[in-house]
Amino acid sequence: MAIVTLLTDSGESDHYVAAIKARIISVNPGVRIEDISHKIKPADIGHAAFVLRAVFRDFPKGTVHLVGVDATGNRGDVPIALQLEDHFFVGCDNGLFGLVTDKSHQQLVELNAINTISTTFPERDIFAPTAAKLASGVSITNLGKPLAAFKRMIDRQVKATKKQISGSVIRVDGMGNLITNIPREAFEILSRDKVYTIQFGGEKFRRIHTQYNQADDGECFLVFNSLGLLEIGIYKGNASELLGLEYDSAVNIIFEE
Repeated sequence: MAIVTLLTDSGESDHYVAAIKARIISVNPGVRIEDISHKIKPADIGHAAFVLRAVFRDFPKGTVHLVGVDATGNRGDVPIALQLEDHFFVGCDNGLFGLVTDKSHQQLVELNAINTISTTFPERDIFAPTAAKLASGVSITNLGKPLAAFKRMIDRQVKATKKQISGSVIRVDGMGNLITNIPREAFEILSRDKVYTIQFGGEKFRRIHTQYNQADDGECFLVFNSLGLLEIGIYKGNASELLGLEYDSAVNIIFEE
């Protein structure tokens, strides 16, 4: 069964999400719709990109991901459909999709470029029918005008040397845990046979846990999570509040020779 996922900043108290779903099933009644989240803060493409990047590969290849976050974008941003890593994405060319993967697109088209319609609700009127058609097997090349490239924004980068990894918090999750952009792979290579100190917010730690519950209640834990990223938390507590850290806070790992 064809799958369409929804990721929006529409919230759950109004009619918007239901209207998007109604348009999808009116085009393809057999499609399976899966909600990723509708609680992205309005126009927060950084959060949306993080969520989408974290989960889209868990769906089968060929899944269509409709993204209605900052759906109208800035002046000049256009609606697009693209194929990345054998998945399809539909949304606004506002820079979000460039944060989802570093890999090149396989196919890319501009939507609403031929028989143009004017709408204040592109998620329903443009994105939804496109997603439904892609899920029905319609070729992406039949849905819009070919484009050479889409917008790519520069994400926060980790800096790594033999002496230090410098990263930052890229997401404070709903439990107050601090997810950083420091990858397990880089840490394992650089920490081999070395003593290390992890520094953040005036705190220093020399241990990384393998499970959250290895820390006692109220104790700080550090773990490489299911995304392979260093995560900092307080077991059964809110690390962001208790440690005073937030999005973009610095986290450094110092290696001793």
